[in-house]
Amino acid sequence: LLYIVLSASGAAQEPRTRQTVKNRCFRRRTPPQRVERHAMVKKELLDILASYRLKRRYHRLKDGTFVTLGEQQLGALADFVESTGLKKTDSDSVELPLSRAMYVDALAREDEGLRLERSRRFKEIVRDIKNPADADIEVPACLKGVLRDYQVTGFCWLSALASYGLGGILADDMGLGKTLQVIAFLLAHREKDAPPALVVAPTSLMYNWLDEIERFAPQLKASVIAGSKKEREAALAVDGGYDVIVTTYNMLKRDIALYEKQRFSYCFLDEAQHIKNPSTQNAKAVKKLRTGGYFALTGTPIENTLTELWSIFDFLMPGYLLTQKKFKARFETPIVREQDVRAMTDLKRHVMPFILRRMKKDVLTELPDKVERKMVNEMTPKQEKIYQGWFIKSQRAFAAELQANGFGESRIKILAILTRLRQIACDPAMFLEGYDGGSGKLDMLEEVVSEAVEGGHRILVFSQFTTMLGHISERLKALGICYFYLDGSTPPLERIRLVKAFNEGAMPVFLISLKAGGTGLNLTGADMVVHFDPWWNPAVEDQATDRAYRLGQKNNVQVLKFITKNTVEEKIYKLQEKKKSLIDRMIQPGENFLT
Repeated sequence: LLYIVLSASGAAQEPRTRQTVKNRCFRRRTPPQRVERHAMVKKELLDILASYRLKRRYHRLKDGTFVTLGEQQLGALADFVESTGLKKTDSDSVELPLSRAMYVDALAREDEGLRLERSRRFKEIVRDIKNPADADIEVPACLKGVLRDYQVTGFCWLSALASYGLGGILADDMGLGKTLQVIAFLLAHREKDAPPALVVAPTSLMYNWLDEIERFAPQLKASVIAGSKKEREAALAVDGGYDVIVTTYNMLKRDIALYEKQRFSYCFLDEAQHIKNPSTQNAKAVKKLRTGGYFALTGTPIENTLTELWSIFDFLMPGYLLTQKKFKARFETPIVREQDVRAMTDLKRHVMPFILRRMKKDVLTELPDKVERKMVNEMTPKQEKIYQGWFIKSQRAFAAELQANGFGESRIKILAILTRLRQIACDPAMFLEGYDGGSGKLDMLEEVVSEAVEGGHRILVFSQFTTMLGHISERLKALGICYFYLDGSTPPLERIRLVKAFNEGAMPVFLISLKAGGTGLNLTGADMVVHFDPWWNPAVEDQATDRAYRLGQKNNVQVLKFITKNTVEEKIYKLQEKKKSLIDRMIQPGENFLT
């Protein structure tokens, strides 16, 4: 057995520094004076673990005897050594970031081969983060009775992490009030003469934050950094005594030279999937910020790949999930390609203490049902003829492109080919002038919307293509059905006006661009959601659906996914199901870790 003694200091340190847990490793019954013997035993132990990592069945000791390398005996110990970097030191002690305390504790609880002697302070740290609801953290007086029980837990969890200088992802299902939980946190942790907290949000949500702060915590002094370059520079240069500053990802990356000079008490990234790609300017900019605490808000911490999760953690706690290259080798490749259960389990041990995710169906028992249906339509004869012709032409172009440039250089062209096939599956008139052969999908939408409006339903229609939304609007006009329209060109304040008018019942249909309207809208006035064309990423569609299916919804919600038969859309739908499986296996909902 390897015995490990851990102790930890809970004092918060400067941002981006590493609090440490110190541990000493020693062999059972080894007298303290036998240091040389200890060093020899430790080196041999590490050699055994190296053989285990190479999947060898036996290891030969220096005295010539063999050790059988079984999974049960060495699994947890190998994970511990790999995570702590024990193999890289010649001393008898190893310093670990405080963030590793939860991982080491979980590892020892799950495997009897590892025994921990936990100090009192170490136990306090684990308890505070695992059971935040039991912590003595006072909810702001003005929000008592406003926060639901699960929101109080979220508020306490954020507070517990912040007290130890740790970060986390508030990954509650869309519509559960992540913004309100953060406002409660900011109100509770406001200090006189302290630097302001920074909220970075998509452009569409910038003013939503001001509205929510004014509604729930008017005593918080908040400001939006917007306008021209000179106006933004002037706003940042003036010390206005603000508690909260709100800006957007686009403005932050443009003004990062100014923000780097500032200090902030905390930083919250709203819709943090905006930094899912670590090579983008968005991701690089937010990781240059200097602040006392780092947090992310997103209902979709993984949309496509595990690298997206790594990128968010690289913002929260740099180095916690290793470098991107090492993360891919140790976790992403084994999990995705080899379905490696061990790697999956080990990654969960690392990330789950720092992810809080609750689902609507679990915490909002009063929320009505959501019913999803796939609706398959056939193409019109002329539409099918065009699709098949374009498909054959695309196959030839695809083969020629691959032969000429290889896959790596051909991705943009391949995506263009797939986009054309998707457009034809919706309506060939999107790019073929003079086309008059009709669209099977438009015919189905016309039938569904007509019946729904007559039945008193109110509908959101999402499409990736703004041109397609234009064609849908023409059909609705011909039917005499009134509608609202929103896409990426709609100004933020106009968005708020349209949302309010729709929820008040002004129009029965709302046509929305998937990317522009997938976040930041509260459209509980609708009880039917139509996804006119499938998008590669199921999480984006789920976000759009939850514009209607969220806190405040009183009616059952129908979600209809339109799929054109015998087209690339069927392939996309299967890809969506595969991605959902990965997300469900990695980010499991619930507060199990809290108990």
